[in-house]
Amino acid sequence: MIQEKLSLVSGANGHLGNNLVRFLLQKGIPVRATVRNVNNKKPFEGLDCEVVQADITDKASFVKALQGVETFYAVGASFKLWAKDPEKEIYEVNLEGTRNTIEAAAEAGVKRIVYVSSIAALDYTKLPTKESYGYNPDRRNMYYNSKNDGEKLAFELAQKLGIELVSVMPSAMIGSRASLPLNVSYGVLKLILNKEIPVDTKITLNWIDVKDVAEGCYLAAQKGCSGERYILANEKCMTITDTTILAKKLYPELNLKIPNSVPKFILNLIAGIMEFSAKARGKAPVLTRKDIAMFSGLQQDFDISKSRNELGFNPKSPEKAVKEALDYLMKNKALLVKEL
Repeated sequence: MIQEKLSLVSGANGHLGNNLVRFLLQKGIPVRATVRNVNNKKPFEGLDCEVVQADITDKASFVKALQGVETFYAVGASFKLWAKDPEKEIYEVNLEGTRNTIEAAAEAGVKRIVYVSSIAALDYTKLPTKESYGYNPDRRNMYYNSKNDGEKLAFELAQKLGIELVSVMPSAMIGSRASLPLNVSYGVLKLILNKEIPVDTKITLNWIDVKDVAEGCYLAAQKGCSGERYILANEKCMTITDTTILAKKLYPELNLKIPNSVPKFILNLIAGIMEFSAKARGKAPVLTRKDIAMFSGLQQDFDISKSRNELGFNPKSPEKAVKEALDYLMKNKALLVKEL
């Protein structure tokens, strides 16, 4: 029997990272998982994997963690659309983290990297968008900027350092398993179930089951071509309002209200009030005026034929992904607790 070689997953206590660890273990692949805080053991209960401390802003910690690793799944990143200082807390962290981890992988002798980018790094000016259309020209959001510039940097470093690197680009990940704090996209479903979306924002999300993304990462490691990008998403997006309509059908007992459509200036006014209130509390706002400007009406439809044909990627439908994610949240009510 051939002994599978060691893989490392960074950000392994996050939504994708933890599901990827579980997927690889089910495949019989030995896994080393990195986290910033090794005292947070709950995500790894019952899992036969090595958990070590490493931080993407500390290159030396990854040089050490990556010793003996053949495949590095670079999942760890600052995944948030809002911060008090977005350039420092999001952009700089993600660019520095990309440089540190890829240079560390080269020093440690890692053979292959699966770099987790994002659909944020795609050009939406022509739909359905595909990998070959290039990068997102919209520079209004620091998270989006970090994913665009981070992926470019990853490819440049990999080529310079002689290491194989494949980029995967997930969309809005939902589904089990999950733990608090929920990621940005899963948080939208939480807002729907908690009746915290008062109006139709006309914002869309391209829902994808996190387990499908985890499998897509593995398929990219096995079959992906070095230097190539692969979209891990569904073909069609859904508006938040359409998602609410689906949730209402699935859970009529919740008496969910379908958000009303309002003029753009009212939407901006509501977002402005939310921003002011959140700033006073030192919390991330549910909705911002920049969100409205960037995402209201933006269609997120993709041509995923490259991932289907080259990787064998075959995700469940967005409707099924949403249903299973809502079922999971309803069965795990602790995840629905409103943040103070």
